[in-house]
Parts: sequence; C-alpha cells; structure tokens
Amino acid sequence: MSDKATGTPVRTVRCPNCGGPSIYAPSNAYRPFCSERCKQMDLGAWANEEFSLPEKEGQSDPGFEQS
Repeated sequence: MSDKATGTPVRTVRCPNCGGPSIYAPSNAYRPFCSERCKQMDLGAWANEEFSLPEKEGQSDPGFEQS
C-alpha cells in the first residue's frame, strides 16, 4: 500500500487503545489511533487518572506534610 499523493509506502501501526491496525499518515486525523472513538476513550482514561505511575517510596522527611 502506498500514499497516492507522494507514492511513499503507508505505515501501519497498532492502535494504542484497541490494538487494531491504524494508518500512521497525515490522512489519518486521529493518528496514532485508528478512529475518533479510540482517541476519545484514551482521553477519558487520562482524565479519570487511570494512567499513573506508582510511587516508589514515601517522603523521607517526616515534617514534609506539615510545612
């Protein structure tokens, strides 16, 4: 498969949300997602703070919360 305008091959990547194929080209307004639905679901997950890094260790300064 190639881009009709430039003749370059179209890159297909895995959609971060559903895992399906997604065209990674300027013609896909939702890239790297495959659709608007997947893009909105990912945005909702970020808004609900579903993506977070665990805290490795607590604060070592006992007076930290009191200052």
